[in-house]
Amino acid sequence: MSQKRQLHLGLFLFSTGYHPAGWRLPEAVTDGAFDPQFLERVVTKLEEAKFDFFFLGDRLASGADEQYSFPSQMVRLEPFTMLSYLAAITKKIGLIVTVNTTYAEPYHVARMTASLDYLSKGRLAWNVVTGADQRAALNFSREKHWDNAKRYDYADEFVGVVKKLWDTWEDDAFIRDKETGEYVDKSKVHAINHVGDQFSVAGPLNVARPPQGQIPLLSAGTSERSQELGAQFSSAIFTGEILIEEAKKFYAGIKGKLNKHGREPNELFIMPGLVPLVGRTEEEARAKYFELSQLLVTDFNITALSNRIGIDLSSYPLDGPLPDLSLSTLPSEKVKALVGLAEQASGYKDISVRELFYYFAATARGHLLIIGDPEQVADQMEEWFVQEAADGFNICPPYMHDGLDLFVDLVVPVLQRRGLFRTEYEGSTFREHFGLSRPDNQFAKSATLQGAVH
Repeated sequence: MSQKRQLHLGLFLFSTGYHPAGWRLPEAVTDGAFDPQFLERVVTKLEEAKFDFFFLGDRLASGADEQYSFPSQMVRLEPFTMLSYLAAITKKIGLIVTVNTTYAEPYHVARMTASLDYLSKGRLAWNVVTGADQRAALNFSREKHWDNAKRYDYADEFVGVVKKLWDTWEDDAFIRDKETGEYVDKSKVHAINHVGDQFSVAGPLNVARPPQGQIPLLSAGTSERSQELGAQFSSAIFTGEILIEEAKKFYAGIKGKLNKHGREPNELFIMPGLVPLVGRTEEEARAKYFELSQLLVTDFNITALSNRIGIDLSSYPLDGPLPDLSLSTLPSEKVKALVGLAEQASGYKDISVRELFYYFAATARGHLLIIGDPEQVADQMEEWFVQEAADGFNICPPYMHDGLDLFVDLVVPVLQRRGLFRTEYEGSTFREHFGLSRPDNQFAKSATLQGAVH
């Protein structure tokens, strides 16, 4: 495999588009979440462009109240079901399934992930989440969602148990000798007999060791516990940084935690979310941004925006200028940088409160919005990559299908010409796309070490 550092690209599926008003564009798809043809078109487009992965997030609660703020998140197909379908119609692209450990059991998750790794021929990865939606508890016979500490204590042990279960059958455990009638070498099948604070699991798993040996893990979040979980287990971390200086600090901080877990920097990839609003020209891209802004259904509740910039904006007219940013209760440089991003999106300085509101409505979930022609979008992606603010990006098209098509058809070729992104797959598994080796079986390795001692 090539040793040159290159960008990694994945798609974070928002079926109605990442922008809250993306589905209202005349050319936009509104019902893709449940349409197999829509899903097939998307994943085929990605595979033709040599994307590393297709990523499906998940939540365990919903409500109609989200229709104006984030319609993509209200309803969606169950991840394992959807990805099983996509595995059957693709050959190379990685597939990331999201599982919330707070409302699951390790044995179930180990079994389902191992099965899907087989069905995809080694293209699965697991996005480990602990959940942030308080409403989920009420859907699982609980009165409240666990606090951060309890969720991560549970997740730490949960992941450890799953990783052991994946290894309970050694790679060469199956003999299948028709002459002797011996189907399996019993010495190469292992119970884990795990008894911990959260779980008691005997094993072995009733699925053979996955094709990738250990299925890659991914995580997201910026809390200290989340970062530690990522540094210990994850192959990639999804982030929501939008300021490059903050992103560089996060990148360096995470990579700096790896050594104590016996890991190298090239074993973990930092992938911020990116919302590319691409036009054939800068003017075309900005016109689409203004069109999306006008399509927002909103009462212009300014509370969240006020908190974001540390200034109570409730007394300022929507179409009036922003207040003096030095009034902010937050660090002034950060606030100026945030407002600077909104000015870049609008294409001029001295924006109004309304225009600042439009920008943060478009980025409400915390992902970087880049507006411009193909070269301009590629320039910013390259800057983040070269300055080690990112190893790649989780692409969140603002609307579908054109929001994705414009990025794939216009920006990806620019990245390829610059030598920043592959032109062909070099491998066939998720691990191979990221240059990760297939790990040894922990039980086989343990037996080898014990034999060496004796």
